[in-house]
Amino acid sequence: MAKPAQGAKYRGSIHDFPGFDPNQDAEALYTAMKGFGSDKEAILDIITSRSNRQRQEVCQSYKSLYGKDLIADLKYELTGKFERLIVGLMRPPAYCDAKEIKDAISGIGTDEKCLIEILASRTNEQMHQLVAAYKDAYERDLEADIIGDTSGHFQKMLVVLLQGTREEDDVVSEDLVQQDVQDLYEAGELKWGTDEAQFIYILGNRSKQHLRLVFDEYLKTTGKPIEASIRGELSGDFEKLMLAVVKCIRSTPEYFAERLFKAMKGLGTRDNTLIRIMVSRSELDMLDIREIFRTKYEKSLYSMIKNDTSGEYKKTLLKLSGGDDDAAGQFFPEAAQVAYQMWELSAVARVELKGTVRPANDFNPDADAKALRKAMKGLASWKQYPGTEESTRSQNWHGALALLLTHRVTLGTDEDTIIDIITHRSNVQRQQIRQTFKSHFGRDLMTDLKSEISGDLARLILGLMMPPAHYDAKQLKKAMEGAGTDEKALIEILATRTNAEIRAINEAYKEDYHKSLEDALSSDTSGHFRRILISLATGHREEGGENLDQAREDAQVAAEILEIADTPSGDKTSLETRFMTILCTRSYPHLRRVFQEFIKMTNYDVEHTIKKEMSGDVRDAFVAIVQSVKNKPLFFADKLYKSMKGAGTDEKTLTRIMVSRSEIDLLNIRREFIEKYDKSLHQAIEGDTSGDFLKALLALCGGED
Repeated sequence: MAKPAQGAKYRGSIHDFPGFDPNQDAEALYTAMKGFGSDKEAILDIITSRSNRQRQEVCQSYKSLYGKDLIADLKYELTGKFERLIVGLMRPPAYCDAKEIKDAISGIGTDEKCLIEILASRTNEQMHQLVAAYKDAYERDLEADIIGDTSGHFQKMLVVLLQGTREEDDVVSEDLVQQDVQDLYEAGELKWGTDEAQFIYILGNRSKQHLRLVFDEYLKTTGKPIEASIRGELSGDFEKLMLAVVKCIRSTPEYFAERLFKAMKGLGTRDNTLIRIMVSRSELDMLDIREIFRTKYEKSLYSMIKNDTSGEYKKTLLKLSGGDDDAAGQFFPEAAQVAYQMWELSAVARVELKGTVRPANDFNPDADAKALRKAMKGLASWKQYPGTEESTRSQNWHGALALLLTHRVTLGTDEDTIIDIITHRSNVQRQQIRQTFKSHFGRDLMTDLKSEISGDLARLILGLMMPPAHYDAKQLKKAMEGAGTDEKALIEILATRTNAEIRAINEAYKEDYHKSLEDALSSDTSGHFRRILISLATGHREEGGENLDQAREDAQVAAEILEIADTPSGDKTSLETRFMTILCTRSYPHLRRVFQEFIKMTNYDVEHTIKKEMSGDVRDAFVAIVQSVKNKPLFFADKLYKSMKGAGTDEKTLTRIMVSRSEIDLLNIRREFIEKYDKSLHQAIEGDTSGDFLKALLALCGGED
């Protein structure tokens, strides 16, 4: 069993049983299988409550006490899918994999999907253990058996994976990334035919960290994800294998979440796949698989298993899943209680919001203005250094350059100084620097910055230099100008700002664009979505506490409009208006009470019911409001995570949130990020951005968690 890295959080659903006694368990299992029939409930309860290491000890104790093989007795007593599942749990992981592969290549035909799933997803250590277990269990060489049962490029890639020699160094060479991108491009898109050997070598040997960067750079270079090129250039089982490798490189838990969903969707269940994954991942990453499953398919793994299986087989699978995170459909009572408690906690929590950027101590706007001017002057100031002017008059260019280097003159723009000053001053202090800069030099600091820096760094630095309301106004304007509308940006800003912030944005919008924000929204959006945005943009949300009687009435309206109440009490148009008014104008404390009453009344969670019953921009706006009411820092943590996950980075969203929340609650966002995603925001940014943009983002981030 591969162990998590030192310090890493355990993400399995099965844990060591406290107070474990192997002899006692062996006796209980013997009793459960004694006599006529067997106590299947007792068997599944013991085996699913013990880790694999503990199960091996139970096997040893069973043999010592009774002189019998526990697995053989279980096979004799149990039948069908339940037997396969229980016996799979009793084998050490490597031997379980070995048995699956042996079954996949035995007899007539080959189960290529099984081979792909196991060999594309296992670590080097797991692969070495698998090869050894296969040799021990069947006295045969796994590589030889794979070669004897497969062919072509599919066979070659399986053999490469089987070696378990994937690089594991996290230090990545940018030059090698570029070279691999070029080699893959030339081997596929630019070649008549395909050089499959290049795909096999790179995808089969490079480290995961390296390949993630290759995939990102491939998209930037070619304009298409690596998956699209694989589908266009490869075919058959080889194509499926390479796509599985790419998915596992990107996210192994996401790969298995997809496999589980496909195993249960539609008519019939692919029980072998379901059993294999639930057994093999229960002590590795089942919690991650569950989380991704819930997010991707808007239903919990638990609920899908419950609806798709039956009997002791179902009970065992549900135990392996470790719990129910479903909130898309009807809650089970315990899940409804958990959701209710979450709203209760959000109602009583008084979390102090903290930004990562604070006013600088010993702030000196005069010194900062001069330092910024010097950082942007570059060669313009070279004559101030003694000896350089005389050297150039005599055309002694080498001498002039030597003198410049002696004085450490910056050639071009000193981005590090700009980043250091601007990311370590509060916005109020930045406005003072702007004023001082103009007073000293008769120049506009923003204009100078625009001429000196560019790209993502420019958007970030210029955003930090703007007053917050004017920055938000500009982001709203950009979201509505040109072809198409960035509805996500409109929702993110208008659904999360306070009344005071909204009023300031309205004033800034009018001042900067000589048009009211309401008029702009009216001309660029339509229907219910427009009504929601305009309601939010008025900044008239109530600011009082909760009213229990009113909360019950509001919960009833929500239940009726979401079509889960027993008896409608009004026409739909009127209900839609009332529902919008509730979400857009009630105070946060009151809405928390509404959402609790909603759960009491319906056994549903309002957020996920909205996701299930509504669609489009209206759904997204309402969900954003609910998430903001529940936990605003978590809402932004989710947005940041999504801006950096998968192929490519959404730099606009990343920049907008880092700029707008840096002095409000970015420290809280950091904490939510690491709690939910088991990695720090600092690590995510480091792995997804580069250059001066990376430096500036990390400075705003304020540290590593």
